[in-house]
Amino acid sequence: MQNIRQNLKNLDLPLLGAVCLLSFIGILLVSSATASFSGGTTQVIVQIGAFLLGLLCCLFLAFYDYEFMASKYLYIIGIDLFLLVLVLFIGTGSEEVGGNSWIRFGPIGIQPAEIVKIGFILSFSFQLDKYKERINEPLVVLCCLAHIGALVLLIMQQPDFGTTMVFLSIFVVMMFVAKISWKYIVGALGAVAVAFPVFWFFIFKEYQKNRILTFLNPEMDAQMSGYQVMQSKTAVGAGQIFGQGLYNGILTQNSFLPAKHTDFIFAVACEELGFFGALVILALIVFIVFRCFYIAYHARDHLGAFIAIGVGTMLLVQSFENIGMTIGLTPVTGITLPFLSYGGSSMVANLIAIGLVLNVRMRHKNLNFM
Repeated sequence: MQNIRQNLKNLDLPLLGAVCLLSFIGILLVSSATASFSGGTTQVIVQIGAFLLGLLCCLFLAFYDYEFMASKYLYIIGIDLFLLVLVLFIGTGSEEVGGNSWIRFGPIGIQPAEIVKIGFILSFSFQLDKYKERINEPLVVLCCLAHIGALVLLIMQQPDFGTTMVFLSIFVVMMFVAKISWKYIVGALGAVAVAFPVFWFFIFKEYQKNRILTFLNPEMDAQMSGYQVMQSKTAVGAGQIFGQGLYNGILTQNSFLPAKHTDFIFAVACEELGFFGALVILALIVFIVFRCFYIAYHARDHLGAFIAIGVGTMLLVQSFENIGMTIGLTPVTGITLPFLSYGGSSMVANLIAIGLVLNVRMRHKNLNFM
Protein backbone atom coordinates (compact mmCIF):
# COMPACT_ATOMS: atom_id res chain seq x y z
CA MET A 1 0.00 0.00 0.00
CA GLN A 2 2.90 2.34 0.74
CA ASN A 3 4.29 1.75 -2.76
CA ILE A 4 0.88 2.38 -4.31
CA ARG A 5 0.50 5.67 -2.41
CA GLN A 6 4.02 6.66 -3.45
CA ASN A 7 3.26 5.91 -7.08
CA LEU A 8 -0.05 7.79 -6.96
CA LYS A 9 1.87 10.91 -6.00
CA ASN A 10 3.69 10.63 -9.34
CA LEU A 11 0.49 10.32 -11.39
CA ASP A 12 0.44 13.09 -14.00
CA LEU A 13 -2.72 14.83 -12.81
CA PRO A 14 -2.52 17.71 -15.35
CA LEU A 15 -2.58 15.23 -18.25
CA LEU A 16 -5.26 13.03 -16.72
CA GLY A 17 -7.36 16.07 -15.77
CA ALA A 18 -7.16 17.55 -19.27
CA VAL A 19 -8.21 14.22 -20.81
CA CYS A 20 -11.15 13.86 -18.41
CA LEU A 21 -12.30 17.44 -19.03
CA LEU A 22 -12.10 16.99 -22.81
CA SER A 23 -14.02 13.70 -22.55
CA PHE A 24 -16.70 15.40 -20.43
CA ILE A 25 -17.08 18.12 -23.07
CA GLY A 26 -17.32 15.37 -25.66
CA ILE A 27 -20.14 13.66 -23.77
CA LEU A 28 -22.05 16.96 -23.64
CA LEU A 29 -21.56 17.51 -27.38
CA VAL A 30 -22.65 13.95 -28.20
CA SER A 31 -25.72 14.50 -26.02
CA SER A 32 -26.56 17.67 -27.93
CA ALA A 33 -25.80 16.18 -31.36
CA THR A 34 -28.04 13.15 -30.72
CA ALA A 35 -30.88 15.07 -29.03
CA SER A 36 -32.83 15.04 -32.29
CA PHE A 37 -32.36 11.27 -32.73
CA SER A 38 -35.02 8.76 -31.80
CA GLY A 39 -33.55 7.10 -28.71
CA GLY A 40 -30.59 9.44 -28.74
CA THR A 41 -29.88 8.77 -25.06
CA THR A 42 -28.48 5.39 -26.10
CA GLN A 43 -25.44 7.03 -27.70
CA VAL A 44 -24.86 9.13 -24.59
CA ILE A 45 -25.02 6.07 -22.34
CA VAL A 46 -22.60 4.21 -24.62
CA GLN A 47 -20.21 7.17 -24.60
CA ILE A 48 -20.30 7.44 -20.80
CA GLY A 49 -19.83 3.69 -20.46
CA ALA A 50 -16.88 3.74 -22.86
CA PHE A 51 -15.31 6.60 -20.93
CA LEU A 52 -15.62 4.81 -17.58
CA LEU A 53 -14.28 1.55 -19.02
CA GLY A 54 -11.45 3.37 -20.76
CA LEU A 55 -10.61 5.29 -17.57
CA LEU A 56 -10.33 2.04 -15.62
CA CYS A 57 -8.03 0.59 -18.29
CA CYS A 58 -6.06 3.84 -18.32
CA LEU A 59 -5.43 3.79 -14.56
CA PHE A 60 -4.56 0.08 -14.58
CA LEU A 61 -2.02 0.51 -17.36
CA ALA A 62 -0.56 3.54 -15.61
CA PHE A 63 0.78 1.18 -12.92
CA TYR A 64 1.59 -1.83 -15.07
CA ASP A 65 5.14 -2.42 -16.37
CA TYR A 66 5.25 -1.01 -19.92
CA GLU A 67 8.63 -2.68 -20.49
CA PHE A 68 7.05 -6.07 -19.84
CA MET A 69 4.12 -5.32 -22.14
CA ALA A 70 6.35 -4.08 -24.98
CA SER A 71 8.64 -7.10 -24.63
CA LYS A 72 5.75 -9.27 -25.85
CA TYR A 73 5.93 -7.45 -29.19
CA LEU A 74 5.76 -10.64 -31.28
CA TYR A 75 2.45 -11.61 -29.66
CA ILE A 76 1.20 -8.04 -30.09
CA ILE A 77 2.09 -8.06 -33.80
CA GLY A 78 0.34 -11.41 -34.19
CA ILE A 79 -2.84 -10.11 -32.53
CA ASP A 80 -2.73 -6.95 -34.68
CA LEU A 81 -2.49 -8.97 -37.89
CA PHE A 82 -5.19 -11.41 -36.75
CA LEU A 83 -7.65 -8.58 -36.01
CA LEU A 84 -7.02 -6.83 -39.33
CA VAL A 85 -7.43 -10.08 -41.28
CA LEU A 86 -10.55 -11.01 -39.31
CA VAL A 87 -12.26 -7.71 -40.13
CA LEU A 88 -11.75 -8.39 -43.85
CA PHE A 89 -13.89 -11.54 -43.52
CA ILE A 90 -16.59 -10.58 -41.03
CA GLY A 91 -16.32 -6.77 -40.97
CA THR A 92 -19.28 -4.47 -41.59
CA GLY A 93 -19.78 -0.78 -42.23
CA SER A 94 -19.37 -0.33 -45.98
CA GLU A 95 -22.97 0.88 -46.24
CA GLU A 96 -22.35 3.71 -43.75
CA VAL A 97 -18.70 4.70 -44.15
CA GLY A 98 -17.55 3.02 -47.36
CA GLY A 99 -15.35 0.44 -45.66
CA ASN A 100 -15.74 -2.78 -43.66
CA SER A 101 -14.01 -1.47 -40.55
CA TRP A 102 -16.22 -2.88 -37.79
CA ILE A 103 -16.75 -6.23 -36.13
CA ARG A 104 -20.19 -6.43 -34.53
CA PHE A 105 -21.46 -8.71 -31.78
CA GLY A 106 -25.16 -7.94 -31.72
CA PRO A 107 -25.55 -4.27 -30.68
CA ILE A 108 -21.86 -3.99 -29.74
CA GLY A 109 -19.42 -2.83 -32.42
CA ILE A 110 -15.61 -2.89 -32.23
CA GLN A 111 -13.26 -1.14 -34.64
CA PRO A 112 -10.10 -3.31 -34.64
CA ALA A 113 -7.92 -0.58 -36.16
CA GLU A 114 -8.32 1.46 -32.96
CA ILE A 115 -6.89 -1.39 -30.91
CA VAL A 116 -4.17 -2.06 -33.47
CA LYS A 117 -2.93 1.54 -33.17
CA ILE A 118 -2.02 0.90 -29.54
CA GLY A 119 -0.48 -2.45 -30.39
CA PHE A 120 1.59 -0.88 -33.16
CA ILE A 121 2.90 1.89 -30.90
CA LEU A 122 3.94 -0.63 -28.25
CA SER A 123 5.50 -3.19 -30.59
CA PHE A 124 7.20 -0.65 -32.86
CA SER A 125 8.60 1.20 -29.84
CA PHE A 126 10.19 -2.02 -28.65
CA GLN A 127 11.54 -2.70 -32.15
CA LEU A 128 13.11 0.76 -32.37
CA ASP A 129 14.55 0.50 -28.87
CA LYS A 130 16.05 -2.88 -29.69
CA TYR A 131 17.72 -1.69 -32.90
CA LYS A 132 18.27 2.00 -32.12
CA GLU A 133 22.07 1.71 -32.55
CA ARG A 134 21.62 0.06 -35.97
CA ILE A 135 18.63 2.06 -37.20
CA ASN A 136 20.34 3.06 -40.47
CA GLU A 137 21.36 -0.45 -41.48
CA PRO A 138 19.39 -1.50 -44.59
CA LEU A 139 18.19 -4.75 -43.02
CA VAL A 140 16.83 -2.95 -39.95
CA VAL A 141 15.08 -0.38 -42.15
CA LEU A 142 13.51 -3.21 -44.16
CA CYS A 143 12.27 -4.86 -40.95
CA CYS A 144 10.67 -1.58 -39.87
CA LEU A 145 9.07 -1.15 -43.30
CA ALA A 146 7.77 -4.73 -43.19
CA HIS A 147 6.18 -4.01 -39.80
CA ILE A 148 4.24 -0.96 -40.93
CA GLY A 149 3.72 -2.27 -44.47
CA ALA A 150 1.82 -5.38 -43.39
CA LEU A 151 -0.57 -3.34 -41.24
CA VAL A 152 -1.11 -0.60 -43.83
CA LEU A 153 -1.82 -3.08 -46.64
CA LEU A 154 -4.49 -4.80 -44.54
CA ILE A 155 -6.08 -1.49 -43.48
CA MET A 156 -6.18 -0.33 -47.10
CA GLN A 157 -8.12 -3.48 -47.94
CA GLN A 158 -11.03 -2.36 -45.72
CA PRO A 159 -10.45 0.36 -47.15
CA ASP A 160 -9.70 3.08 -44.56
CA PHE A 161 -7.53 5.87 -45.94
CA GLY A 162 -7.83 8.12 -42.88
CA THR A 163 -6.57 5.46 -40.47
CA THR A 164 -3.81 4.58 -42.92
CA MET A 165 -2.54 8.15 -42.77
CA VAL A 166 -2.49 8.00 -38.96
CA PHE A 167 -0.40 4.82 -38.98
CA LEU A 168 2.03 6.22 -41.54
CA SER A 169 2.39 9.47 -39.59
CA ILE A 170 3.18 7.59 -36.37
CA PHE A 171 5.73 5.50 -38.25
CA VAL A 172 7.44 8.52 -39.87
CA VAL A 173 7.68 10.56 -36.65
CA MET A 174 8.97 7.63 -34.60
CA MET A 175 11.57 6.80 -37.25
CA PHE A 176 12.62 10.45 -37.33
CA VAL A 177 13.01 10.52 -33.54
CA ALA A 178 15.07 7.32 -33.82
CA LYS A 179 17.44 9.36 -36.05
CA ILE A 180 16.83 7.69 -39.38
CA SER A 181 19.21 8.96 -42.07
CA TRP A 182 18.02 11.73 -44.39
CA LYS A 183 18.80 9.55 -47.41
CA TYR A 184 15.96 7.25 -46.42
CA ILE A 185 13.62 10.21 -45.86
CA VAL A 186 14.39 11.66 -49.31
CA GLY A 187 13.99 8.21 -50.85
CA ALA A 188 10.62 7.73 -49.15
CA LEU A 189 9.37 11.08 -50.44
CA GLY A 190 10.40 10.11 -53.94
CA ALA A 191 8.63 6.77 -53.60
CA VAL A 192 5.44 8.50 -52.49
CA ALA A 193 5.58 10.82 -55.49
CA VAL A 194 5.96 7.87 -57.83
CA ALA A 195 3.33 5.73 -56.08
CA PHE A 196 0.56 8.35 -55.93
CA PRO A 197 -0.47 8.00 -59.61
CA VAL A 198 -0.56 4.23 -59.14
CA PHE A 199 -2.81 4.57 -56.09
CA TRP A 200 -5.05 7.08 -57.90
CA PHE A 201 -5.69 4.94 -60.97
CA PHE A 202 -5.55 1.40 -59.55
CA ILE A 203 -6.16 1.40 -55.78
CA PHE A 204 -8.32 4.33 -54.70
CA LYS A 205 -12.06 3.65 -54.78
CA GLU A 206 -14.34 6.11 -56.56
CA TYR A 207 -15.65 7.58 -53.29
CA GLN A 208 -12.06 8.18 -52.11
CA LYS A 209 -11.25 10.07 -55.32
CA ASN A 210 -14.42 12.09 -54.89
CA ARG A 211 -13.40 13.06 -51.35
CA ILE A 212 -10.07 14.39 -52.58
CA LEU A 213 -11.65 16.27 -55.49
CA THR A 214 -14.35 17.62 -53.20
CA PHE A 215 -11.68 18.81 -50.77
CA LEU A 216 -10.13 20.84 -53.60
CA ASN A 217 -13.53 22.21 -54.67
CA PRO A 218 -16.53 21.36 -52.44
CA GLU A 219 -18.94 23.27 -54.69
CA MET A 220 -18.33 20.86 -57.59
CA ASP A 221 -20.66 18.32 -55.94
CA ALA A 222 -22.67 20.35 -53.46
CA GLN A 223 -25.56 17.88 -53.36
CA MET A 224 -23.46 14.77 -52.70
CA SER A 225 -19.84 14.43 -51.50
CA GLY A 226 -19.38 18.18 -51.02
CA TYR A 227 -22.54 18.58 -48.94
CA GLN A 228 -20.91 17.51 -45.66
CA VAL A 229 -18.05 19.97 -45.94
CA MET A 230 -20.25 22.90 -46.96
CA GLN A 231 -22.74 22.27 -44.14
CA SER A 232 -19.90 21.86 -41.67
CA LYS A 233 -18.28 25.16 -42.67
CA THR A 234 -21.68 26.86 -42.39
CA ALA A 235 -22.13 25.48 -38.86
CA VAL A 236 -18.64 26.60 -37.86
CA GLY A 237 -19.36 30.14 -39.02
CA ALA A 238 -22.84 30.22 -37.51
CA GLY A 239 -21.48 29.92 -33.98
CA GLN A 240 -19.67 33.26 -34.18
CA ILE A 241 -18.03 34.33 -30.89
CA PHE A 242 -20.20 32.87 -28.12
CA GLY A 243 -22.20 30.21 -29.98
CA GLN A 244 -25.92 29.57 -30.19
CA GLY A 245 -25.97 27.58 -26.96
CA LEU A 246 -25.82 23.89 -26.19
CA TYR A 247 -28.85 22.06 -27.66
CA ASN A 248 -29.73 25.21 -29.64
CA GLY A 249 -27.64 24.97 -32.80
CA ILE A 250 -29.92 25.44 -35.81
CA LEU A 251 -28.03 23.13 -38.18
CA THR A 252 -27.23 20.63 -35.44
CA GLN A 253 -30.70 20.30 -33.94
CA ASN A 254 -32.49 20.27 -37.29
CA SER A 255 -30.22 17.52 -38.68
CA PHE A 256 -28.78 19.66 -41.48
CA LEU A 257 -25.28 18.58 -40.41
CA PRO A 258 -24.41 14.99 -41.46
CA ALA A 259 -22.44 12.70 -39.13
CA LYS A 260 -22.76 15.39 -36.49
CA HIS A 261 -22.06 13.13 -33.49
CA THR A 262 -19.05 11.38 -35.08
CA ASP A 263 -16.95 12.90 -37.87
CA PHE A 264 -18.24 16.47 -37.56
CA ILE A 265 -18.53 16.83 -33.79
CA PHE A 266 -16.16 19.84 -33.94
CA ALA A 267 -18.67 21.65 -36.16
CA VAL A 268 -21.28 21.08 -33.44
CA ALA A 269 -18.89 22.57 -30.89
CA CYS A 270 -18.29 25.63 -33.07
CA GLU A 271 -21.98 26.24 -33.75
CA GLU A 272 -23.21 25.77 -30.19
CA LEU A 273 -20.19 26.88 -28.11
CA GLY A 274 -18.80 29.47 -30.51
CA PHE A 275 -15.23 30.63 -31.03
CA PHE A 276 -14.43 30.58 -27.31
CA GLY A 277 -15.72 27.05 -26.87
CA ALA A 278 -13.75 25.85 -29.88
CA LEU A 279 -10.68 27.64 -28.51
CA VAL A 280 -10.98 25.79 -25.19
CA ILE A 281 -11.21 22.47 -27.03
CA LEU A 282 -8.19 23.28 -29.18
CA ALA A 283 -6.23 24.39 -26.11
CA LEU A 284 -6.98 21.10 -24.33
CA ILE A 285 -5.95 19.05 -27.38
CA VAL A 286 -2.71 21.01 -27.77
CA PHE A 287 -1.96 20.65 -24.05
CA ILE A 288 -2.53 16.87 -24.14
CA VAL A 289 -0.35 16.39 -27.22
CA PHE A 290 2.52 18.53 -25.97
CA ARG A 291 2.28 16.96 -22.52
CA CYS A 292 2.87 13.60 -24.24
CA PHE A 293 5.92 15.05 -25.99
CA TYR A 294 7.15 16.58 -22.72
CA ILE A 295 6.87 13.21 -20.99
CA ALA A 296 8.72 11.60 -23.89
CA TYR A 297 11.56 14.12 -23.48
CA HIS A 298 11.86 13.33 -19.77
CA ALA A 299 11.36 9.57 -20.08
CA ARG A 300 13.69 7.25 -18.21
CA ASP A 301 14.63 5.26 -21.30
CA HIS A 302 14.30 5.23 -25.08
CA LEU A 303 11.44 2.73 -24.97
CA GLY A 304 9.31 5.04 -22.84
CA ALA A 305 10.18 8.00 -25.04
CA PHE A 306 9.13 6.15 -28.19
CA ILE A 307 5.80 5.13 -26.60
CA ALA A 308 4.95 8.68 -25.53
CA ILE A 309 6.03 10.10 -28.91
CA GLY A 310 3.85 7.54 -30.71
CA VAL A 311 0.78 8.36 -28.61
CA GLY A 312 1.30 12.12 -28.95
CA THR A 313 1.67 11.80 -32.72
CA MET A 314 -1.46 9.64 -32.98
CA LEU A 315 -3.58 12.21 -31.12
CA LEU A 316 -2.06 15.13 -33.05
CA VAL A 317 -2.61 13.63 -36.51
CA GLN A 318 -6.15 12.45 -35.76
CA SER A 319 -7.08 15.86 -34.40
CA PHE A 320 -5.54 17.63 -37.39
CA GLU A 321 -7.31 15.31 -39.86
CA ASN A 322 -10.69 15.66 -38.18
CA ILE A 323 -10.68 19.40 -37.51
CA GLY A 324 -9.13 19.99 -40.93
CA MET A 325 -11.96 18.23 -42.75
CA THR A 326 -14.49 20.10 -40.60
CA ILE A 327 -13.26 23.47 -41.87
CA GLY A 328 -12.29 22.30 -45.37
CA LEU A 329 -8.50 22.11 -44.93
CA THR A 330 -8.19 18.34 -45.38
CA PRO A 331 -10.22 15.71 -47.29
CA VAL A 332 -13.08 13.95 -45.52
CA THR A 333 -11.59 10.68 -44.27
CA GLY A 334 -14.04 9.57 -41.58
CA ILE A 335 -11.48 9.85 -38.77
CA THR A 336 -12.77 10.60 -35.27
CA LEU A 337 -11.77 13.52 -33.04
CA PRO A 338 -10.07 12.01 -29.94
CA PHE A 339 -12.14 12.09 -26.73
CA LEU A 340 -14.93 14.09 -28.43
CA SER A 341 -16.44 12.05 -31.27
CA TYR A 342 -18.99 9.36 -30.48
CA GLY A 343 -17.48 5.89 -30.57
CA GLY A 344 -16.73 3.38 -27.84
CA SER A 345 -13.71 1.81 -29.55
CA SER A 346 -12.11 5.19 -30.14
CA MET A 347 -12.72 6.40 -26.58
CA VAL A 348 -11.38 3.26 -24.92
CA ALA A 349 -8.36 3.04 -27.22
CA ASN A 350 -7.43 6.69 -26.68
CA LEU A 351 -7.69 6.34 -22.89
CA ILE A 352 -5.55 3.20 -23.01
CA ALA A 353 -2.98 5.19 -24.96
CA ILE A 354 -3.03 7.89 -22.28
CA GLY A 355 -2.55 5.16 -19.68
CA LEU A 356 0.70 4.15 -21.40
CA VAL A 357 1.92 7.75 -21.32
CA LEU A 358 1.03 8.06 -17.64
CA ASN A 359 3.00 4.87 -17.08
CA VAL A 360 6.06 6.37 -18.76
CA ARG A 361 5.70 9.52 -16.65
CA MET A 362 5.40 7.60 -13.38
CA ARG A 363 8.52 5.59 -14.17
CA HIS A 364 10.78 8.53 -14.90
CA LYS A 365 12.14 7.87 -11.40
CA ASN A 366 13.12 4.58 -9.82
CA LEU A 367 9.82 3.51 -8.27
CA ASN A 368 8.29 0.20 -7.29
CA PHE A 369 5.61 -1.08 -9.62
CA MET A 370 3.40 -4.10 -10.06
